[in-house]
Amino acid sequence: MESPFGVHRVLEPAGVLPYQAQRLDPLAPLHPHEARIAVEALNLDSASFLQLKQLVHGDLEAVKEQVMGIVAARGKMHNPVTGSGGVLIGNISEVGAARTDLVVGERVITLVSLTTTPLALDSLGDVDAASHQIQAKGTAVLFERSLYGKLPGDLDEKLVLSVLDVCGAPAQAHRLVKPGMRVVILGAGGRSGLLCTWIAAQQVGPEGQVVALEFSQAGLEKLKQVPGTVIIREANATDAVATHRIVGEATGGAYADLVINCVNMPGTEMASILAARSRGMVYFFSMATSFQAAALGAESVGQDVDLLMGNGYAEDHANYALDVVRANPGLAELLG
Repeated sequence: MESPFGVHRVLEPAGVLPYQAQRLDPLAPLHPHEARIAVEALNLDSASFLQLKQLVHGDLEAVKEQVMGIVAARGKMHNPVTGSGGVLIGNISEVGAARTDLVVGERVITLVSLTTTPLALDSLGDVDAASHQIQAKGTAVLFERSLYGKLPGDLDEKLVLSVLDVCGAPAQAHRLVKPGMRVVILGAGGRSGLLCTWIAAQQVGPEGQVVALEFSQAGLEKLKQVPGTVIIREANATDAVATHRIVGEATGGAYADLVINCVNMPGTEMASILAARSRGMVYFFSMATSFQAAALGAESVGQDVDLLMGNGYAEDHANYALDVVRANPGLAELLG
């Protein structure tokens, strides 16, 4: 029986949701409420791409081999180390008999993680290490409840793929950042970090403060182009003690009302927690976050903060993120 959540494509263990599954079936005939995509490119999430790249010492051909192996074994791109995936782009090649929202030939991008998307790959092509995008040939399946977006004609598709992979972050930043807030952003020079920094700088107003922490020199240079008053500091978010000192100096000892973690590597939970004031909030957008490390770590240092785990979905998040990029050509240039 067809499930709107895709349970019918789970091969093992039976009865679980696709994210929890060890293997999905991407090649079975289409069910009435499904749609099939002819895949053109994958956009791996930052944490997953970095982990795979480090595993093979930067060899991009070996990264492709790792991706092909994961997809062949699991029927989806579900990194077994980071637990994350990414999104993909392609053309609708087949539509189920009961589906009316899509037609063959439409270009779409998945807005649900590749960790839940049935995927079969024939081959992988060029790898763009800066954007984590890999040219691909294969097929994927949308369930009845799978989120997707139709590609707009006014923006570069590579830019759209990059933005929509992280569109939950700017939408949540828009919700959380209030006028007068003191906001600290870790990993501020990456795609999600730049979007959040740009939005926070606009929304805190003259009474607020934005502190952008970044480790890479390329990211630090990009942050200099964000309009508004942004305090930029070089920091290694895996060093909680040093980060606590840097944020304390930047905020005059007040620390943050809101911390947004966009770092693409593990071990940054404590730096985020110590960057917040007592009764502040930490939003972990990063898929490298460990819930246990965050919850037990906050307890270990007696830090009374609200911990918000990143939800990649927020209502209308795709349109919001693209509208931000449309309205800010300078931001589009940084992300492109």
